[in-house]
Amino acid sequence: MKNKKLPKVAYFCMEYALDNSFKAYAGGLGILAGDYLKGAKDHDYPVIGIGIKWKQGYSDQFVDKNGKPYDTYHNYEYNFEDTGIEVSVDIRGVEVKCKVWKLDIYGNNAIYLLDTDIPGNNDAWITGQLYGWFGEERVAQEMVLGIGGVRALRKLGIKPDVYHFNEGHALFAGFELMKEKMDKGASFEEAWEKSKNEIVFTTHTPVVQGNESHPIERLMYMGANHGLTEAQLEELGGNPFNMTVGALRLSRKSNAVAQLHGETATKMWAHVDNRSEIVAITNAIHTPTWVADRIFDAMDNDGDLWEAHMENKRELINYVKMRNGIDLKEDVLTIGFARRAVPYKRSDLIFSKYEVIDPLLRDGKLQLIFSGRAHPLDDTGKGIVSNLVKMAKKYPHAVVFLENYDMEIGAKITRGSDVWLNNPRRPKEASGTSGMKASMNGVLNLSVLDGWWPEACNHGENGWQIGNGFESENEKELDTNDRDSLYKVLTTEVVPTYYNDKPKWLNMMKNSINDTREQFAVKRMLEEYFDQLYA
Repeated sequence: MKNKKLPKVAYFCMEYALDNSFKAYAGGLGILAGDYLKGAKDHDYPVIGIGIKWKQGYSDQFVDKNGKPYDTYHNYEYNFEDTGIEVSVDIRGVEVKCKVWKLDIYGNNAIYLLDTDIPGNNDAWITGQLYGWFGEERVAQEMVLGIGGVRALRKLGIKPDVYHFNEGHALFAGFELMKEKMDKGASFEEAWEKSKNEIVFTTHTPVVQGNESHPIERLMYMGANHGLTEAQLEELGGNPFNMTVGALRLSRKSNAVAQLHGETATKMWAHVDNRSEIVAITNAIHTPTWVADRIFDAMDNDGDLWEAHMENKRELINYVKMRNGIDLKEDVLTIGFARRAVPYKRSDLIFSKYEVIDPLLRDGKLQLIFSGRAHPLDDTGKGIVSNLVKMAKKYPHAVVFLENYDMEIGAKITRGSDVWLNNPRRPKEASGTSGMKASMNGVLNLSVLDGWWPEACNHGENGWQIGNGFESENEKELDTNDRDSLYKVLTTEVVPTYYNDKPKWLNMMKNSINDTREQFAVKRMLEEYFDQLYA
């Protein structure tokens, strides 16, 4: 494919995680987008990013003395290049100006960021907080990203061959592409078909309710309809208007983010007529960002892999000491778990059978390091965080919770843990790239067969599976099945191997690295996007 002239791609996303100082990300979507853009630069693929310059980014989330999470916001200042370009978007019938900044640290694969926080502007608050506020505000942000993003490309003189919408947030870019054609005399149907040929779409959320929707009246009031009638909106996205459905119908091809997720998404959206095909392209990671150099050095130069791992582990232990004042031990099996705090990820599943887990923690056989954060408006998620903090207080020398989960914490835990735990309710994990990071660092996955793990798992050889791929609408039944399997594998395989068979453990570490370092690196993902989605 690289011998052909590659199509130029404009990649639209609400969030980008490039490094820990750039707080324009909330979680996995931004991590993927950042890794994708960095990989495109490394491997010379023509991809540019379109996003928003968030004044306050996402929240910082800390824990008070009572163990309750709270959110703080502050303004970030970044050294972006001023392109000198402004575009405008009509929101609620009022002109909103959007300044265009360039983040050029990645050379030709720049990210262009739109900003409404400029002097004298109407609705300067729109680009204030990532995923902030409620329905109307979200629509306004997405109008800036989509409509403003296409107009910015036009003014910059950039002519993409493909518009890639990473999640449904960018859908209004498709409306702008349609409007350009309708303004030149095309009918709604003609504009839809021609625009569709330019658009591809990545869907992530494998739960229908988690896919964003809006009353059509709201889109009309905000001006997000962009000249389309209520009937035309309904034809695109249904009523209420579902952003994912609209994107599936307005793209020539769509993709899911793991092979299992491809099956899940195809079933989930089977009822949507006139939608694009959904192919499966498994996510991947930017290895220079996430894998410690010493690990690959040891693998490639016949070095001491165990000592390289222990250096990573000591760095994690020192980090925990610095952050929480807790002294963890080098020679104790250490399990890491860092996730967005939502019920389906079951952060506290390992605590659900006291008589099994308590002796392991009290007898010094096991250390658990947790991190995670809830959406600022999600009280249920904050309750999950509070429960983890409570466990850390109950077992002060064996359980740790690191507050304000971010890229730095994610890198420390996926490098320095011995085991990476992942136990979502299958099939609700779309991909789960943190497990890939752990695996390439020689940290062994102990995971439910969900997301990417079914593609890599060789039980007892490069990690372990929890359960047998069991699925059930009955959450109690599913939780019981997975809990029993987790404890069985932990107590009869993971713990005994760690303490009694170090040669096997080391061999599993080598298998883990060898089995994932190319297959789940961003180069493979880029190749598949250009071969299967963009071509």
